[in-house]
Amino acid sequence: MTLPAEFHDIAKRVNNWGRWGADDEIGTLNLITDEVVRSAAAEIRSGRRIPLALPLKEDGVQVGMIPGRINPLHTMVQINQELFGPGTVACSDDAVSMGLQAGTHWDALTHVSHSGRIYNGRPASTITAHGRAEFSGIDKATPIVSRGVLLDVARAKGLDRLPGDHAVTPADLAEAEEFGRVTVRAGDVVLVRTGQIQVYLAGDKHGYGFPSPGLSVRTPEWFHARDVAAVANDTLTFEIFPPEIENLWLPVHALDLVEMGMHQGQNWDLEKLSTACAEENRYAFLLSAMPEPFVGGTGTPVAPVAVL
Repeated sequence: MTLPAEFHDIAKRVNNWGRWGADDEIGTLNLITDEVVRSAAAEIRSGRRIPLALPLKEDGVQVGMIPGRINPLHTMVQINQELFGPGTVACSDDAVSMGLQAGTHWDALTHVSHSGRIYNGRPASTITAHGRAEFSGIDKATPIVSRGVLLDVARAKGLDRLPGDHAVTPADLAEAEEFGRVTVRAGDVVLVRTGQIQVYLAGDKHGYGFPSPGLSVRTPEWFHARDVAAVANDTLTFEIFPPEIENLWLPVHALDLVEMGMHQGQNWDLEKLSTACAEENRYAFLLSAMPEPFVGGTGTPVAPVAVL
């Protein structure tokens, strides 16, 4: 099935190919300038640090819906082993095998393709089994340290959690912006709270993934108009699932990653941040969310921290 004309119309309006040159591999991360970071540091007032990552564990968020995306398999490879002889210092070591997008993560710009292309018009065939992502792998991402803005869509509507069939629209984002008395500006990393992570935290892994609220296909234009550097939320699928347009699967991924060149994150736990922002009555902060530099990776685990 070909992508509908409606999708291609939006794609043309948000397309950033060539905006930062034909050789660009990082897309909207170019918007995180030194000036943006200096301004972001000024958001720190209380020094309160809020972790946003889910624990990495074998009984994690993955349920097998995405083939090969396994939860972490954690193995001890040394336990109190005296490597240099009896009576010497003993070491314990461990190893992990996991899907790079298994828990709280960033999607690289190569995570999806459409019409045979990835970001900046490069062929999707540049992603191979042995070479991995030749262009725009997650190792190419520059440091993601910027001003973070929480758009608490659920709290703005007076809800703990959005219904599973709620597609977050540009109007919802604007409402949350007004609720938080904050203005999204160029270079910001926007965190969109739906409250859906509560389902996982309550133990319902299947209910967490489906049905799920998430971003509407209309939202990429909103982010593009504001020159947002990256977006993350508290759901498994990032966008509403099942999709709002029948049989149009992962259109927001394609618009954000392929057309706009905007990294996106999933499975971020925004519950403590929601509480902290409400208590301090402000919704902007310094955000540190450094990608792990897996060479050629199409995603990476991340342990973000918001500093208020």
